[in-house]
This record gives sequence, C-alpha cells and structure tokens, in this order.
Amino acid sequence: MTSLVPRSTRSRRAAAALGAVSAGLLVLSACDKPTPLATVTVGSKSVHSEASCYKDGKELTQSAVQDCLKDTKDIKSITVDPDEKVRFGVDPEIADKGWTLLMNGQPLTEASKKTYVVIPGSVFFNQQYGGGGSSTTVSLLEGGKSKSGAPKATGLWSFKLKKDKDA
Repeated sequence: MTSLVPRSTRSRRAAAALGAVSAGLLVLSACDKPTPLATVTVGSKSVHSEASCYKDGKELTQSAVQDCLKDTKDIKSITVDPDEKVRFGVDPEIADKGWTLLMNGQPLTEASKKTYVVIPGSVFFNQQYGGGGSSTTVSLLEGGKSKSGAPKATGLWSFKLKKDKDA
C-alpha cells in the first residue's frame, strides 16, 4: 500500500513533532519543584502556603531565616477566635526533618516530628506567650540538627493570625 502523502511532508511533520516534544521538555525542566505545604486550620477555615524560604531541603543561613521572618507582606492570613483551637499541619516531608512553631520569631513549641499540632487560639493574643494586639505572625521552621549537633533551618512558612473582632 502506498501513501498519498509525499515523503518530504512526513519527515517535516516528524521533525516538527520532535521539536515540539523537545521544547516541552525544556519548559518542564525550567519549572521549579513546589515546596512542601504547611496549613493552618481554625474551625472550618484553612489556609495553606508554600515556603517563604526554601532551598530544596538544603540548609538556610541564619541571616536568610531572619530576612524571611521580617518579610511579612505576602503571607497568608486567617481569623482566629481566641476560644477556638488552631491546628498547624505540615507535609510528612517537613515532619520527617522536624519543625518548630515560632510566634513573632520566637520559639513557641519544642521541635516536633508530628504532622500536626493543636494550640489554643488564646495563646496567640496573650502577652505572656509573646503575643498581644490584634494580630500575630506565626512561622513554622523546618530543621533538624547538623552533624555537629547544632540546629539547622531548611525551610520557613509564615502565617498572620488575626484576632476575630467579634470575640
């Protein structure tokens, strides 16, 4: 059986298809791998975010972590009734390395390897714990210990908790 399409047309189509596949692979290789997610849930409302500082699991410098803690312009926020419980959840990839909850840049919890923790909402607006006012910045700091035993940070996720005005 003979083809009605000339051989040169078929080879041009094959070359075009090969070029399209190659271009697609090039575009995909330029994409950044998404960071693991952290989630904050209050009642039936949740917000989640990718890391504000992350180098694919590699250690961050202390100055990079401090800069990320100060950069609060693009962080997600959620309203919190002080009588509600606030649930913080992390991807298993974060939990495996261990993580600490920070409030306004200061440790609020011990390091954990759990995928979630629950904290009473009142803590975030209580001066005794470093909170106060109508909003608090809470960060999840991923990191374990280096070979020397010193703490190391490998990721940071931040959220703004806003006190419910009706509470």
